[in-house]
Amino acid sequence: MKMSTSSDHTDTDMMSPQQSLDMSSSSPSPRSTSDGRQLPSIPSQHTQPVRHPHSQTVSSSIKGNNQSNSVKGSNGYGPFFQEYSLMAEFNQVHHQNIPGLYAMPSSKSPLLWSGLIFIRQGLYQGAALRFTLTIPHNYPDGNCPSLVFEYPVFHPLVHPDSGELDVKRAFPRWRRNVNHLWQVLLFAKKVFYNIDTKMPSNPEAAVLYEQEPELFKSKVSESLEAARERLYQPPDLDDPFALRFSPWSDVVHPDTRRQMVQTSKKRQTVPKKCEGDNSANPSDLGLTWMESTHIFATDNQGEG
Repeated sequence: MKMSTSSDHTDTDMMSPQQSLDMSSSSPSPRSTSDGRQLPSIPSQHTQPVRHPHSQTVSSSIKGNNQSNSVKGSNGYGPFFQEYSLMAEFNQVHHQNIPGLYAMPSSKSPLLWSGLIFIRQGLYQGAALRFTLTIPHNYPDGNCPSLVFEYPVFHPLVHPDSGELDVKRAFPRWRRNVNHLWQVLLFAKKVFYNIDTKMPSNPEAAVLYEQEPELFKSKVSESLEAARERLYQPPDLDDPFALRFSPWSDVVHPDTRRQMVQTSKKRQTVPKKCEGDNSANPSDLGLTWMESTHIFATDNQGEG
């Protein structure tokens, strides 16, 4: 995506009206997804709708559509631009391959993601925390997404009642094309390794961490145990893509575990594509199950 700069505006201002018209009439070819659908080219933030002075009705209609589209943060293309951006974000999460972190967009809305974070060392070792990531409706031009843990784990940056993580301390102003959803997810995992007690969401946790570390560890252990028990209950997000857990069953789980081990061993025998390629194909590891384009593709793309 090309970002507009101050020099771009200066060159445009120096052009003649005819030159400006010629440039605005030429646009990049539409982008294609892997399933054959075509998405329109991404417009510049400064692209203005064409107005016809002879028609007040058309002008009023365009104005109304612009107000509607501004809510969706789409620069005139409505759900098309937003869907394209979210598909790119999900692909970035997929390729970052953050260990111990799983996230999946909802089947009902791409603006709502569910996920799970595993913590494997440190004070929160053994934690398995289910969460919901809510993306603003005017994404990517809106505020920072919010991340809420299903169970309010005892942590200085997690609100003790709502379970919301203070994401805004890392992203005080969401910057389009600079900040990305994978960075939010990575931050949500790092806070459990690097404890920050400045301006806490949970003052009690911050004070105990600084002054009574043993009591802090005790309360953390209690909250992690409660969070693990909460995993066996239905998720807060009523969605078929949300991760669900059940206690170990000798009838169901041994076969599944054996298949996962065999898949992992099989992958270890496959040579890497190139030297230094440490990326793993999650489908080979049994860690993912859907194509990103299939997640976002719907039958009513032009509606709304």
